[in-house]
Amino acid sequence: MGLLSHRVERTEIKPGDHIYTWRAAYTYSHHGIYVGGSKVVHFTRKKEAGTAGLDSAIAISSIISQGSAECPTFPDCGFQLPDSGVILTCLDCFLRDGSLHGFEYGVPPAVFLAKLRGGTCTIASSDSPDTVVHRAMYLLQNGFGNYDVFENNCEDFALYCKTGLLPVDEPGIGRSGQASSAIGVPLAALLSTPFKLLAAGPLGMAAVTAGMYCAGRYITDIGVRKDVVKVEVENLSAHLGWRRAKAEEELAMKKQHSHDKVKKSLLPLKRKRDYTYCEITS
Repeated sequence: MGLLSHRVERTEIKPGDHIYTWRAAYTYSHHGIYVGGSKVVHFTRKKEAGTAGLDSAIAISSIISQGSAECPTFPDCGFQLPDSGVILTCLDCFLRDGSLHGFEYGVPPAVFLAKLRGGTCTIASSDSPDTVVHRAMYLLQNGFGNYDVFENNCEDFALYCKTGLLPVDEPGIGRSGQASSAIGVPLAALLSTPFKLLAAGPLGMAAVTAGMYCAGRYITDIGVRKDVVKVEVENLSAHLGWRRAKAEEELAMKKQHSHDKVKKSLLPLKRKRDYTYCEITS
């Protein structure tokens, strides 16, 4: 167990394990569920998505996408339904010559806070291996919604397979530690600015920022959050549909509120114009 991540050997992993590998010199990691037989189920962007005009988030997701187009080891490597981002690949294609790491579950808060990087462990407990594999294989056939780097990424997929937990409301920054870290670092630097004035020297300033960062990671961990519920994989589509409908309703309300504000701001101008018109005609 390291401070950065938890490297494991291939002989150590078992079906139902949450594994990941680092990409681009430890810039980010790609996550999946090992289902046995040297096969991994993981989550990326949908197959039919084009590459033209992609924003940076989609570009990142395309980098961590599928394995080799022609796998010499497994003929079914790269299996992915057309309208789904869930894909089955062999372990070699998943790793892409990277090292193998195991995501840790049920870690004590002290260990969680000691980790230098998010997306390596959680305080939440894992369900049984059979349940985890069942969820992963079910989602391979039924999908996991739309890929989003911050709200619904490969780590979110693996976390759900392991725990069955999903946010009740809109996911915001999702369940993943990577997303929390990506947002948490600049946010910690911003929020800790007033406290830095009280810190003595660079070391004190660094300690304050690190403390804010760790606190932010802790409160967003799926094992600590209070806004998550257990959702059976067979009911996942209905749950995601409910959240999507709620988001659309909230968006419509915001648009209506904005329209009402504009209409209200134009009302004095209309009254002034009508008053001027009355003066001219009288």
